[in-house]
Parts: sequence; C-alpha cells; structure tokens
Amino acid sequence: MTIEIAVIPLTVIFVACLVRSTFGFGEALVGMPILTMMLGVRVAAPLIALLSITVAVGILVRDWRSVQWSSAWRLVVSSLVGIPIGLYLLTSVPEAAVKVVLAIVMITFSAYCLARPGRIKLHSDFAAPLFGFAAGILGGAYNTQGAPLVIYGSLRQWSAEKFRATLQSFFIPTSVVIVAGHAIGGRVTDDVVRLYALSLPLALVALLLGGWLSRRVMAQHFVGWLYVVLIVIGLLLLGNALVCVLLPV
Repeated sequence: MTIEIAVIPLTVIFVACLVRSTFGFGEALVGMPILTMMLGVRVAAPLIALLSITVAVGILVRDWRSVQWSSAWRLVVSSLVGIPIGLYLLTSVPEAAVKVVLAIVMITFSAYCLARPGRIKLHSDFAAPLFGFAAGILGGAYNTQGAPLVIYGSLRQWSAEKFRATLQSFFIPTSVVIVAGHAIGGRVTDDVVRLYALSLPLALVALLLGGWLSRRVMAQHFVGWLYVVLIVIGLLLLGNALVCVLLPV
C-alpha cells in the first residue's frame, strides 16, 4: 500500500487515537467501522489492536498511580475467557448484527444516564468479571472492548484520572493476547505492519494532544462527556451496520 492510498486510513487512525488518548477508550469504536469498509476487517482488527497497545502504554506511563488495581485484575482475567470466543465469532457471526446490538445497548444506557444522572451505581467490584467477559468477547471479535469497560467505570463513578489509567491497565494485556490471536490466524500481514509503522508518528501526536485536552478541556463533567461520546459512537455503529446490510462486500 502506497502512502497516497493510505492517506485516508491514516487520517481515520489519527482521529481514533486522539479520541482514545483524550477519553481513555474509543479508538476501535471510532476507527473500526470506517477502516473495515476501506481495508477489510482482517486488516483493520489487528491494526487497531497494535495501536491500542501503543497508546495504552503512552497513557499508563504518565497515569499509572491512578490505576484501580482491584477492578483492573478482575476485568483482565475475565476478559481472557471471552477473547477466544470473540476471535471465533469474528468468522462465524454476522458483523452487522453484533454492531446493532452493541449500538442499541450503548445508546440506551447513555441516554438514560444523561437523563437521570447518578441513578445507577456500583459500589463494589463484584460485577467486574461480567463486564470483563463481555469486553473480551467484543475485543476478540471487533476490537470494541471499550464499551463494557466505559459502562463499568461510569457505574463505579471513577474520576477522569482513575478512569483513563485503569482502562489502560486492561487494554495492554488484553490487546497483546488479541494481537497474538491475530498473528496465529495469519492476519498480521505486511500491509498491517506497514500501516502500523506509518501510524506511529500520528499516534504520538494524538497522545500528546489528547493528554492536553483531557486535562484542560474535558476535566469538568467528564462522565457526561463519556455518555455523549458513547451515543455518537453508537450512532456510527448503527450507520455502519446499515451500510453492511445494504451494500454487502
């Protein structure tokens, strides 16, 4: 793939990494629908997983003291059970159906929480394995593990710093497992590696800019911003699912 052909995918990758570095999640939910249409899911999925590791390390280097380790290890361990199921679903379940279900859950939950803030809360980590398992399945299939984690973090009422840092402690080990699964499946191709190399400078710029935005612009009303982002991403997923149905590849 030449640089000229890669301009649009690289632009999408930059925006996706900027969302991730600002909110702590979302690069797959933003990037996967568009990149899948342009590159195919077998290129987009391992590419996003590699970028997830890169951005997560960058965020965690700065914010590791804010990690909620009690929640993090429960989310990681339970997700490892779900990842193989997700990798299987990648080739056996219609992608559009998964996107529609995920989008409806995201939009409904976020709209309710915006309308009635603080009505639903989790006061302990007892539900973490359930959310981690769901994240593992979605991550293995479509690199969209962020949605269950965002919902869990908002229900636990984490601060912006705790939210971003704890999510990265989850993304690093699970993304490594996901990349290993893609490698075993032969999906880490020369095109994937080449696009990843071209994306690294953009990811670095997005990391720095996103860190500034999260501290200066998004600090107040962070949870509300999360719900707005989830609704927007849910609408994008619904639109992409509709395109997949009407214009199948």
